[in-house]
Amino acid sequence: MTPDPLAALQWDMAMIGATADGAYAVAQGSHDVRVGIIDTGIDGAHPDIAPNLDAGLSRNLTVDDPTVDGPCESDPDGSCEDPADVDEDGHGTHVAGTVAAALNGQGTAGVAPGVSLVNLRAGQDSGYFFLGPVLDALTYAGDHGIDVVNMSFYVDPWLFNCAANPADSPAEQREQRLVVAATQRAIAYARERGVTTIAAEGNGHTDLGRPTFDDSSPDYPDVDTSPRERTIDNSCVSMPTEADGVIGVTAVGPSGRKAFYSDYGVEQADVAAPGGDLRDFPGTDRYGTPGNLILAPYPESVGRANGDIDERGEPTTDFVVRDCSAGPCAYYQYLQGTSMAAPHAVGVAALIVARHGRHDPQHGGVRADPDLVEQVLKRTATDTPCPAQNPFAYPDLPDEYTAPCEGGRSFNGFFGEGIVDAAAAVGRPGPRPHR
Repeated sequence: MTPDPLAALQWDMAMIGATADGAYAVAQGSHDVRVGIIDTGIDGAHPDIAPNLDAGLSRNLTVDDPTVDGPCESDPDGSCEDPADVDEDGHGTHVAGTVAAALNGQGTAGVAPGVSLVNLRAGQDSGYFFLGPVLDALTYAGDHGIDVVNMSFYVDPWLFNCAANPADSPAEQREQRLVVAATQRAIAYARERGVTTIAAEGNGHTDLGRPTFDDSSPDYPDVDTSPRERTIDNSCVSMPTEADGVIGVTAVGPSGRKAFYSDYGVEQADVAAPGGDLRDFPGTDRYGTPGNLILAPYPESVGRANGDIDERGEPTTDFVVRDCSAGPCAYYQYLQGTSMAAPHAVGVAALIVARHGRHDPQHGGVRADPDLVEQVLKRTATDTPCPAQNPFAYPDLPDEYTAPCEGGRSFNGFFGEGIVDAAAAVGRPGPRPHR
């Protein structure tokens, strides 16, 4: 089996065994498995996305909001209503490509390059995710045979939702209680109908079992003046990550350490996955280089609009890579975040559904019990102990980033049950390299 041209840049896939001599040699997933990407959209025109996008099932469940997305007339198509195969931010396309970029001789390949991608756009072009569209996406997933959903976001406007924080007005308290109750109900609805729900842990380098402050909420509708510093405690939760039934994913860098930005904690860390870490390998020539991040598809239109691609089609930054080896040129972007970690776990979950699922007579495709998927995902993850230096200090960052790791080798607050392993999940033996 021949790797895709940019495979050598995908340390993340090597770490979890999603390679030509690893999981791909045994299983690549099936189009009968449907992965819902609840995000800013998916670029259906990208050559590495188009083969796996289920355009018929895909939906745009929100509209652009001029308050945060800019005037409708400034949109590329001059409208606040976008088609279901468009991503005007790039985040959702990167996530989708990590899950299931096609193994097609071009660019990169995803963890499960044979599964179907369903665009469930609930995020704004600006990256906000509001409650209504998120609920619609989860409900749609449950009603239409989606097997796994990726949720690399938190529900705006509250990073942490507190039921009775005296720092908030009664109306704000009611709003936060609504976010928690409604999101939890939608998660339960989706899981009861066979949807495995997986979310990014968050990028606030916070122990989610011991949060103490939130200085980014509320972030809407007055995006310039609304956020304020709030003292919070563990009664406050970030949704959907801390909802019951959600698999929370922390991020690791290429050395295998917890990424400096990643949230963590024994209460919510279920598994870990590659998310990139620009600050990994301090004191070496790898420090601060794009290669420490996650490479995945990038919409050309967004790259041009952002000035990352010039008028000749050449990348203007080392954080963008072009590949023209299989016909039309395609572009790929280096990013980091728990947003990048979650889709690795989602891809492994999709492989598990393909391996263990049974025919779904109602929706076609296959179905697998989310409890089974979660069990296999955790059981096949690579046990990763706390670092020898504990609390772990990042040498180039202030003390606020220093993080204590609680737990043992088989489960701890940095890595949960371990780093996800695509090869082990499909029955391919052999250790995965973590460097």
